[in-house]
Amino acid sequence: MDEGLLDSEKAMVEFLNLVAAEPDIARVPVMVDSSKFHVIEAGLKCIQGKPIVNSISMKEGVEKFVHDAKICRSYGAAVVVMAFDEQGQADSFERKVEICTRAYKVLTEQVGFPPEDIIFDPNIFAVATGIEEHNGYGVAFIEATRTIRETLPHAHISGGVSNLSFAFRGNEPVREAMHAVFLYHCIQAGMDMGIVNAGQLSVYDEIRPELRELCEDVVLNRRDDSTERLLEAAERFKTGGDAKARVADLTWREASVAKRIEHALVNGITEYILADTEEARQGVERPLHVIEGPLMAGMNVVGDLFGSGKMFLPQVVKSARVMKQAVAYLEPYMEAEKLANGGDGKRRAAGKVLMATVKGDVHDIGKNIVGVVLACNNYEIIDLGVMVPTQKILDTARRENVDIVGLSGLITPSLDEMVHVAGEMEREGFDVPLLIGGATTSRVHTAVKIHPAYARGQAIYVTDASRAVGVVSSLISKETRGATIETVRAEYRKVADAHARSELDKQRLPLAKARANAFKIDWSGYAPKKPSFTGTRVFASYEVADLVPYIDWTPFLQTYEFKGRYPAIFEDPNQGPAARALFDDAQEMLAQIVAERWFNPKAILGFWPANSVGDDIRLYTGESRTEVLASFHGLRQQLSKRDGRPNTCLSDFIAPAGSGIADYVGGFVVTAGLEEVRIAERFERANDDYRSILVKALADRIAEAFAERMHERVRREFWGYAPDETFTPEDLVREEYDGIRPAPGYPSQPDHTEKVTLFDLLQAERRIGVKLTESYAMWPGSSVSGLYLAHPKAHYFGVAKVERDQVEDYSTRKGMDVREVERWLGPILNYDPARYLAAAAE
Repeated sequence: MDEGLLDSEKAMVEFLNLVAAEPDIARVPVMVDSSKFHVIEAGLKCIQGKPIVNSISMKEGVEKFVHDAKICRSYGAAVVVMAFDEQGQADSFERKVEICTRAYKVLTEQVGFPPEDIIFDPNIFAVATGIEEHNGYGVAFIEATRTIRETLPHAHISGGVSNLSFAFRGNEPVREAMHAVFLYHCIQAGMDMGIVNAGQLSVYDEIRPELRELCEDVVLNRRDDSTERLLEAAERFKTGGDAKARVADLTWREASVAKRIEHALVNGITEYILADTEEARQGVERPLHVIEGPLMAGMNVVGDLFGSGKMFLPQVVKSARVMKQAVAYLEPYMEAEKLANGGDGKRRAAGKVLMATVKGDVHDIGKNIVGVVLACNNYEIIDLGVMVPTQKILDTARRENVDIVGLSGLITPSLDEMVHVAGEMEREGFDVPLLIGGATTSRVHTAVKIHPAYARGQAIYVTDASRAVGVVSSLISKETRGATIETVRAEYRKVADAHARSELDKQRLPLAKARANAFKIDWSGYAPKKPSFTGTRVFASYEVADLVPYIDWTPFLQTYEFKGRYPAIFEDPNQGPAARALFDDAQEMLAQIVAERWFNPKAILGFWPANSVGDDIRLYTGESRTEVLASFHGLRQQLSKRDGRPNTCLSDFIAPAGSGIADYVGGFVVTAGLEEVRIAERFERANDDYRSILVKALADRIAEAFAERMHERVRREFWGYAPDETFTPEDLVREEYDGIRPAPGYPSQPDHTEKVTLFDLLQAERRIGVKLTESYAMWPGSSVSGLYLAHPKAHYFGVAKVERDQVEDYSTRKGMDVREVERWLGPILNYDPARYLAAAAE
């Protein structure tokens, strides 16, 4: 009874009351299923016979597990127990047995549960996914079933059988055969219950022998090439309209090998590229000629279509996947040729580009997309990854004799780091162009702060991947490089002058006057709601399925440089079809993420008694409010406002310490999990940049959705100041609720160092594994943190530029050296470029 727009408890009660009124239905045992235990309990109250609860587990600790089990026992219910504990979901044989054994002892010895009422679900995961670690999932379940039945008397075994074959969705004959084979071996091992569509279940002995053997090889992990063999044969066993349509689509296979390669590249089709590459190799003198011939000719078509707006970024990334697989196939032949005759066997690249996310920053989706697009245009890419120290960038650039250096960064401290890299390139005598990109970068910042630091070379801001090829080609070409640099320098002089004039035109208030014009709240009629707990609470695991309805798809599409809002963009005559195709691929991967539990999201949140003291928010150890636990330091707008508008600071939304009002502040850290990095790297090793970037983009969206979901639960449950809130996910995207969750490093509080206080309060690294880099970026990258402020008038705003008097006051309040504060507030300081550069150099 879980669905994002459903009142689950009401639906559960209404449905079961209807069931109870039908004698023929009421006599059948009922299993109630919800991720919310209060919904399950509401259902148990309505069932007359013996129910089954699906499910309980130790994922939130033994105490919660015992609590839920006792309630189930009081209603006479049997329980499905998931193989899930505080460390996450069991995927190996050892973990499955360990968790089930522990749960069995707790249920029988502490709760007094009849062992015959315990149904273990040791987790059926998908096999034959192409990821090596998944190959043993079938065997792990079968052997765990055998051990559990032997060692835990009277307990039952169940499982969701369809999860096993998720990699073959759309091919029902293969899926049915896999289910039948798997069930045959599971039943032999002791499995006595399962969730399966009995109407789509083959008889084991009636499965075609070839298909049965292929399925058993996969399920029992009997061969290293089991997955490849089943994938190769799967299409032959697929019947009906889908197979006929596939045949009709293959007319392009009748063209010449060069045209087939071009078609595969333009359409991102990988199925036949190795065979076509081999055929092309047989027709040329050297394997390198295949790359420089039909493969590059095809990529030139891709480049032309992309440049003319007839192809879009996700399609180009798919083309790159095809190209990479073809080149990887040819590399052993080129290496053999090199050894045989002394030739270098190397492809002649159009140029060599080094790319890196700067020190302290962990975000690389945009950088990876740019790298893929450049590689598609025959540039050699040296990608140093994330959190790259300046010296490593310089040493690699010199050793590899690169033509271009590209820097990426998402967080504001990265802007300073880019200035530092530019200054070091100047100091060490580099003159190669320096490309600047990333979410926080801009043409103005590049012109005003990075460009002056690198006079010998040239720093150039690149807005997006679609511009990268043109910029790089004009800088590498001897004919156009000089003119391009002169044009950029002239443009940046104008940008810097215009910026300086605009800053002079903006009137700013001294800090005292800005504080006198603070955002005013009438506290006399406000009684803050006390949270349901103070201190912290950990969510060691969270189902991705529960977060899917909260995903905002507009930023996802913007990652791939689509311009427009979801879902209206699908109606755009130019972008719509490509955006829809990307969205469909994302939905397919998201379904796999959910079914196979690729990620293990975690969260920690906390609430503390709090009051404001000037521009700071002071947290207390208890309700007596006599002992200070920590302080969050605020920055106040100093821009002179018109029409009586205030100069706002976050502390304005918290009741002042002298008001006598007991106010509160919350904080949180959520993460999609560490798994994204490992999965993305697997795809990269398989030359599948498309899926590597896709999984990272989805991980980012899941983390943001997690933050949205937890904020909703804070408002309705944990803080409870809006218990009757009924917003739809669309309303949540529009932020129509009361309260805000401002994050350090964002416009309302641009200082990333404030994260340290938040992370110390929550003990986020120790308890959920999220840590801060030296530049205060969060790792894993798909993580979100911030504060919870509840006042209905709280709103987001931008601090914008601040003056010297506030910087000095702020550094005193924080107890930090003013130069250290200047370092982290660099992007918002109203200083002249010469002074800024001198401070950065020092």
